[in-house]
Amino acid sequence: MIKFYDLHKINQQYETAFQEKMEQFLQRGWYILGEEVKVFEENFASFCQSKHCIGVGNGLDALVLIFKAYIELGKLQKGDEVIVPANTYIASVLAILQADLVPVLVEPKLETYNLNPDLIAEKITPKTKAILVVHLYGQLAEMDKIEAIAKQHNLLIVEDAAQSHGAELGVGSWELGVGNAKAYSFYPSKNLGCLGDGGAVVTNDTALDKTIRAMRNYGSEQKYVNDCIGINSRLDELQATFLNVKLGDLVSDNEKRRQIANRYLSEIKNNKIVLPFYDGSANHVFHLFVIRTENRDELQEYLKENGIETMIHYPIPPHQQKALAAFNALSFPITEKIHREVLSLPMSPVLTEADVKYIIQVINRY
Repeated sequence: MIKFYDLHKINQQYETAFQEKMEQFLQRGWYILGEEVKVFEENFASFCQSKHCIGVGNGLDALVLIFKAYIELGKLQKGDEVIVPANTYIASVLAILQADLVPVLVEPKLETYNLNPDLIAEKITPKTKAILVVHLYGQLAEMDKIEAIAKQHNLLIVEDAAQSHGAELGVGSWELGVGNAKAYSFYPSKNLGCLGDGGAVVTNDTALDKTIRAMRNYGSEQKYVNDCIGINSRLDELQATFLNVKLGDLVSDNEKRRQIANRYLSEIKNNKIVLPFYDGSANHVFHLFVIRTENRDELQEYLKENGIETMIHYPIPPHQQKALAAFNALSFPITEKIHREVLSLPMSPVLTEADVKYIIQVINRY
């Protein structure tokens, strides 16, 4: 079986370095917000060409903390509306709700699966105060158009970058781009993944940085002095050591993903399958390679029978989830089509030439 994402193989190459780091960690005896977290925050901020990086517990917390910090700073108020793509993973919507804000779902473009800028303006009301942009599957949304809309209506831009580590807006421009703040997840299967949960906020806003640093630690900058209502969401010191080891390979790993994607795009020839849009630039890091077909379940079973593991990202759209019952009556035809038809092919920097060739051959025979 060709695994969808072989985590063991991906991390096996770092085993010696991980063991050395683990020994240093044990010898140091500092387990929470120590030197490794500080170093990773500095390294990842530099990688993103931004001023600040704050390590937190996971990607969801990163988003929640951004919104709650903006409320603390007076830039948002509870009950404000936030534009968000309807086809995102539910975590994006949950973050808005957990910050006592109101998600306003907007359809994506069918070609890119990202938020359709042309549909944003019609959803803006006097209560709209922010846009949560999700760079789905590793491809950056149309940030130039979204920025223009945000400036026109004086809206904050928050970016859910859980799947887009290292994507570039243009030559020499890393992915922080035009957003006010960006949330990352380092879940093990991400392009930059740790060996457990982890997340971060990246921003150039010094006031936001200071507020989130306090809020991730019970609202405290000074021990036992609590200035705001915070939570306990700190990037684990041990996970930071693993991330520091792996960060140096992120650019080359992303390039390997693009090479595999280009082979899929150029060699898969099957009129039953819709391939993803890609303009050939570095704005896509192919966290996932997502195809569409009207007979998705049939294709998935066919691939399984032929030794190819796939996944569905995602089978149920947020507005149809039981957890979001208040949204169940809404209709989003493009989103529903996407969730009904998408299938993710194996995509990782450890796929072999033989793996890729076989996957292409099997799909072309379908």
